[in-house]
Amino acid sequence: MVFILQRYIFRELFKVLILATIALTLIMSLGIILRPIQEYGVGPRQVFHLLGYFIPITLTFVLPLSGLFAAALVYGRFANDNELDACRASGVSLLTLIYPGLALAIVIAIANLVLSFHVVPIFFHRAERELKADAKQILFRNIQRRGFYSLPFRGKDRRIYADKADSTNDILEGVIVTEIQGGRIQKIITAQSASVRFHLQERINEVQIVANHIYRIGDEEEGWFYSERFPIRAEFTSMLADDIKFKKIEELKRIYNNPLLFYPVEEKARESFAQYTSELLCEDIKSGIAEVNDFYELRGEPNSVRFTASDLGVNTKRKTDDAQVKLSGNVLVQQFDMDTGNVNKTWSCSEALLKIEGDEFHPTLTMELFNPHWAEPGGSEGIAAGRQYIRGLLLPKQVSDKLDTENVLDTINPQAVSSSLAAGPSEKLVGLLNSLKITISKVFVKITAELHTRLVFGVGCVPLIMIGIGLGIILRGGHLLSAFGASAIPAGLLVVCIMMGKNFAKNPGGGLTAGVLMMWGGFAVLVCLAAGLLYKLLKN
Repeated sequence: MVFILQRYIFRELFKVLILATIALTLIMSLGIILRPIQEYGVGPRQVFHLLGYFIPITLTFVLPLSGLFAAALVYGRFANDNELDACRASGVSLLTLIYPGLALAIVIAIANLVLSFHVVPIFFHRAERELKADAKQILFRNIQRRGFYSLPFRGKDRRIYADKADSTNDILEGVIVTEIQGGRIQKIITAQSASVRFHLQERINEVQIVANHIYRIGDEEEGWFYSERFPIRAEFTSMLADDIKFKKIEELKRIYNNPLLFYPVEEKARESFAQYTSELLCEDIKSGIAEVNDFYELRGEPNSVRFTASDLGVNTKRKTDDAQVKLSGNVLVQQFDMDTGNVNKTWSCSEALLKIEGDEFHPTLTMELFNPHWAEPGGSEGIAAGRQYIRGLLLPKQVSDKLDTENVLDTINPQAVSSSLAAGPSEKLVGLLNSLKITISKVFVKITAELHTRLVFGVGCVPLIMIGIGLGIILRGGHLLSAFGASAIPAGLLVVCIMMGKNFAKNPGGGLTAGVLMMWGGFAVLVCLAAGLLYKLLKN
């Protein structure tokens, strides 16, 4: 008889749980999917796919709420219909009747932990891949619908406007590109047309927009210039959120051991590595052209150059992320053939730049010449208006040997950087290294806080549902939903403690310990409240 009664209660709990879960999941999933629809303009096919991917995310929050609702409703009705009194009069203890609710609470807690630690990250990354696979359509669809689209690149916001977007031929017409950094417009680029190319990668999708017949208006230092063709790079990074809270437990462990596996840390490390490379190169060039007639040589395919300059220095402007060496004064560049050693063309100008391009950990160099005078061995000469580029130059061996790309964080360790640079690191490099250190520290804090958040929220389902059972029985004389409303207060308390704990964890100087204690303190309050309610019921 007891087992029949327990099965009856569990069956009622399970029915209410399923119905409440379905209703709440659909409502919350539709709410979550509104952001990708509004921000990225995803198509109808992607909407249904994303809806399926977001269901496990919403289940993490819905299951505890549905379990609480089912416990309060079923046990409240059970007591209100005097079924509870009849069972106790027949010699069935209250503890025996509570077992089905406890079993449901344990099942929900286990399901919540499995979802948060394993299932949710998997489905989140599938949703991410769905959006990135449709990156081209997202870009063109937004330009067609809103007239513009924003793409981030190294801390800058590049907003692309176009009069016409042809997704079939990957062409934009009537193009205006604005580059915004720190809330200020740094550059404005206008072009008659532009071709869009996507380079799909595992972690990011790089977008290269090659603009034709462009004018670029920069800040007061750069002025404006005209060019026939000009490439604009941007990235589709994590389009939803590259966040610790969407990582599997295995990923969190790997990130803790190697922070470079987390993209925000990798991005900071790339900036620091590129700036360190440019400062090493600048010092090596200075030593190579110590004398007036000395030339410094850079090899490359298909171009190699040897050059000299009156003055040079590394870019230390903190408003820009570009790592580059600035050549000024009397800049003389000889472009030559590596096999024969013959000079193909000679360039002379008053200003030039050596830029770090491509993969910052395995970079190539591009030389940018400003309004240079050119001369060829046959006697031809002239002035090239605008800017000329010599690409594909390689780092010299004496510089690359100092850069250990297998141990990036050790290479750009502040002590190693200070000992490698004779003049010491620039203010910009020091700032980048400090920013990297702070970012890594925050990642460690976020990982610890996230692990405790998932654990507290998961195991907190058990006392929460037990509170719902207790209040359902105690408040049986009122409305059936009054117990659920009263049970929502402890649930809100647990959520507040978790959120406050995560915020405390971000504070330096022992904030992590205080934050973790606050999370588990909320759980302890729920346990005490659940134990008090059950003790009162058993005693009476």
